[in-house]
Amino acid sequence: MAPRSFWKGYLKLSLVTCPVAMTPATSDTEKVRFHTLNRATNNRVVSRFVDTVTGKEVDDEDEVKGYQRGENEYVMLEDDELESVALESTRTIDIEVFTPRASIGWIWLDMPHYLVPNEKVGEEAFSVIREAMRATDMVGISRVVLYRRERAVMLEPRGEGIVLWTLRYGDEVRDESDYFEGIKAKTIDPAMVALVNKLIDERTKPWDPSMVTDPVQDKLLDIIASKKKKGDKRPTKAAPETEAPPSNVINIMDALRNSIKSDRQSKR
Repeated sequence: MAPRSFWKGYLKLSLVTCPVAMTPATSDTEKVRFHTLNRATNNRVVSRFVDTVTGKEVDDEDEVKGYQRGENEYVMLEDDELESVALESTRTIDIEVFTPRASIGWIWLDMPHYLVPNEKVGEEAFSVIREAMRATDMVGISRVVLYRRERAVMLEPRGEGIVLWTLRYGDEVRDESDYFEGIKAKTIDPAMVALVNKLIDERTKPWDPSMVTDPVQDKLLDIIASKKKKGDKRPTKAAPETEAPPSNVINIMDALRNSIKSDRQSKR
């Protein structure tokens, strides 16, 4: 069963408007979550906001956002001031510009959401916008308020719907040249590349979600299940595996040949 939409509004392109609903495309609700408890009483521990100088608890109505502009000097902003800066995009996704999909690198993509028509009357307009983007291999760029903040978003056709990606801001993406330009270009032996190509060919499989399962999650669930059966006893820690120290001299060609041989033997 699909989860309920968490955002409803309008998709707009010039004079064409249609009602839409949005739902996050990913979820972490299945993850193991823990509460912090008082070991002595077995009661949950609650976090409180405390004044760092007086040590007294701060009431909800006395909490306020502050921008630091100097030592112990802040500019205070009220909730209505924070909410007023992006009112135009709170309920309307107005596509301002289109750009080739291939021109947007993966590093700019933040969080995916599923966008669907919210009423029958708007399905045709929604479908026309979606298919026009698909036919031209273009994506739409717009802005919308999500998670109490105005965000740039990218709209990409997918199946019968549209995937809306929130985009990272320019100051959130570091320049790759600051990290990669120090890597010196070297002449690569074509024979080594050929061996790596064989490894790639041996290990190539169609994409499947099982490739990205969480082994830590599975182990935590095993520990929890074991504690339910045997009582609350702490599991004994496994002895850490000792790794052989790496050799200073590595024959890459031999290592690649042995890797291919090992892969083939394991398949047999």
